[in-house]
Amino acid sequence: MKKIIKNGRIATDSQVFKGDILIENGIIAAIGDTLSDPDAEILDASEKYVLPGAVDVHTHMDLQAGKYRAVDDFYTGTVAAACGGTTSIVDHMAFGPKGCSLWHQVEEYHRLADGNAVVDYGFHGVIQHVTPSVLKEMEEISDNEGITSFKIYMTYDFMLKDDEIYQVLKKAKEAGIVIAVHCENDGVLNYLRKTYVEQGLTQPKYHPLSRPARCEAEAINRMLHLAAMAGEAPLYIVHLSSKEGLLEIQKAKASHQKHFAVETCTQYLTLTDSLYQDDQEGLKAIMSPPLRKEEDTQALWQALKDDVIDVVATDHCPFLFAGDKQAGAMDFTACPNGAPGVEERLRVLFSEGVMKGRITLPQMVKYLCTNPCRMYGLYPQKGTLLPGSDADIVILDPTKSRVLTHTDMHGACDYTCYEGWKVKGDIELVMLRGNVIVKDNHFLGEKGCGNYLKRRKSILV
Repeated sequence: MKKIIKNGRIATDSQVFKGDILIENGIIAAIGDTLSDPDAEILDASEKYVLPGAVDVHTHMDLQAGKYRAVDDFYTGTVAAACGGTTSIVDHMAFGPKGCSLWHQVEEYHRLADGNAVVDYGFHGVIQHVTPSVLKEMEEISDNEGITSFKIYMTYDFMLKDDEIYQVLKKAKEAGIVIAVHCENDGVLNYLRKTYVEQGLTQPKYHPLSRPARCEAEAINRMLHLAAMAGEAPLYIVHLSSKEGLLEIQKAKASHQKHFAVETCTQYLTLTDSLYQDDQEGLKAIMSPPLRKEEDTQALWQALKDDVIDVVATDHCPFLFAGDKQAGAMDFTACPNGAPGVEERLRVLFSEGVMKGRITLPQMVKYLCTNPCRMYGLYPQKGTLLPGSDADIVILDPTKSRVLTHTDMHGACDYTCYEGWKVKGDIELVMLRGNVIVKDNHFLGEKGCGNYLKRRKSILV
């Protein structure tokens, strides 16, 4: 069935203009002023914005984290994504059994996602130890599965040491693979966590104190230098949270280091460490890195305005507040780290960013849609409105408002960090490859309608 979206205010990463979009066989066939086709269904988008479907390149669906498991699987989590205007995700695989091959988690994640996801999806591989066979598998998986990015950690149980990181970066440079990295100084933060617990200082308010901003900044600095030493290996820094970390990014850009990008997340732009002052509410916001101060949020918004940050993702990793999160009620170090966010992102960024004049609408499209696809080998199939691109489309009404509440959300989590927030602008309709999967906050798609995405090389390569 052909469709024409008429009279919309079409937003790309460079401009906003009035026009029509013709969709045929799930693909954008044409964009123009007065498109017509007698066989096409007409969708009137007058006075509304027509955006590319958003792409979230940092989610954790069905994540096993020690003894805890994220409550959203690939069905409930992608339903939430769709209802929030996100039509593609690239999910970060969890750690597998100690000593397992890289292929182990690839196979496991296909088992979890295939036939369940309702938006299109890909995976980032995960590297938890380094051997010659692991380095070989990186290239095999990239070539055969289209998994052209791998995640490493500078903390947690399967963190890599500097010499291992260097080996991974050298291989990534050789094979055209992007290395995404969680940057925190493991030694210092674990010392601080242990010290607070020994002193009986175990309330949520000590969580951000145990993972200070300079732990992030030091690790970012070290990672950038390691990437430079490895021949400017392709590097993607996830969930930047602080002005101290941002300064390290700015220094690297000032020195003209190439082939790296940086992501922040919705929560680091909009929420602060004041949430940790309440012993119960603070559990909802225990995540790593933690929420920072108002001055950090302001610095990150300025960095978005100045095009210093490349992507806004979510790090969606929800645990039940009434269940697993309560493990931290007497000791914040026992609380599983993570929070929901995949459904809230577009609405919050439009309301807090575009409507308040912090960023422009084309900038929002760039950070939520186009840049994620450029960084991770999905452009121009995804993340843009061009003839030949997938017809992944969001129609947003800027005149409507919505109060965000957990009861209106579609994921399996039992809370949102944005409970009671009034946002300006609301999502009217979401299309995946030309099919309407969300209308007026109701999910209309079918389980398993998402396709696996074999990704190409990144522009960072």
